[in-house]
Order: sequence, then C-alpha cells, then structure tokens
Amino acid sequence: MELFNQTNHWAEKLQPLIQKYQGKKHPLDYQNTYQLMVMVILSARDSDANINKIAPQLFEAFPSLESLTQINLETLLPYVSKVTNFNSKASWILEIAQTLKEDKNIPQTMVELTALKGIGRKSANVIMRETNAPAEGIIADLHVIRVAPRIGIIPETADGIKAEKLLMQALPKDIWSEIGMAISFLGRETCRPSKPKCPECPLQNDCKYPLKTI
Repeated sequence: MELFNQTNHWAEKLQPLIQKYQGKKHPLDYQNTYQLMVMVILSARDSDANINKIAPQLFEAFPSLESLTQINLETLLPYVSKVTNFNSKASWILEIAQTLKEDKNIPQTMVELTALKGIGRKSANVIMRETNAPAEGIIADLHVIRVAPRIGIIPETADGIKAEKLLMQALPKDIWSEIGMAISFLGRETCRPSKPKCPECPLQNDCKYPLKTI
C-alpha cells in the first residue's frame, strides 16, 4: 500500500511535465524506424547533434537495412568515422543488418531489441517510445540520471540500469513511456547542470532541488 501511494504521489506531481512534452519527438533527427535504430546505436557516448550531422550522408548511401547487408566494414567506416567508438558501432550495425535483413523485421520488444548487438535497455526504451510500442521500462539517459535525483524521485546514482530500476519502482507503469523522455527534455532545456532555470520549470513547486532560485 505504501508503494502504491508513493507511485500515485509522483504520477500526480509529474503530470505538468508529461503534458508539456507528451509525444515530442526525440532530438535525433530520424525519418523512420531503421534510421532511428542506427542513430540510437551511434549516439551512445556521443551527442545527438553529432549524429544528426553525419546522418544525411550515411542514409543517402545506405537507405535501408537491406542496403547494409550488401557492404563490408571498410565501406561503412568512412561514413561513421567522426562518431565515438565508430569501429565497434559499425560492426554492430552490420551484424544487425545481417540478422534482420529488412527494415520490417526491426523488433519492438525489450527482449528482442536488447538481443541485438549495440542495443541496451536505454536504447531499446528510446526505440520503443518513438515507435509507440508498449513501454517495458523507462528511458534513463544522462539527463534523466542527473535530473531525476535532483527532483527527488530517486536517490543519486551514476548507473543507468539502477536509475531505471528505481524509476520503475517509483512510478506507475502507465507513465513509463513518456516520463523518461520528458525528464530528459527538462534536463536539456531547463534543469541545466549549472544555473537551472527553476522559475521556468513545471515542477518548481514540487522539486527537491535545494538551490532553487524561486
């Protein structure tokens, strides 16, 4: 009963944030599920801005998984060479292409997505949220890991898997799909690491951040 009351408490408190960012597209500038999956893999330990910059040329050359099945690693590398850990990521993407063969075979469940090389829970949650698949977890990117404890939802942790687990315990499942991305957008736009824009925050009355300026 205590946990139920806690999750209901946060569900109510977080509604203004969910309403603000409901359905807002991820900052990765993808056009379809194939592009989304590839860009999510490439974006690990890199910036969305950098991936958006290299994506047009990459997808002009290789517009589908099927096109990737026709090439080798040496052919792909020049298109992703400006991405962090590009050699491994390129290998993972080519392995996924050989496994799935066609775009229509891209899975939308946690078990199937995380079985693919280069896709962990965070990446799978992003793909599932952006494709409107039923949520099986909560996006816990670097912004969420930083902001969720600041708000007071979970204790501080640098571990994304632990942060996601804590969020799943603290929040009702019916908001899992949107809340991770909503907190991420809050961290990108308002709740900055330094000098957060607290007066602009939809959670300003409930946030636990001790240095609020309001």
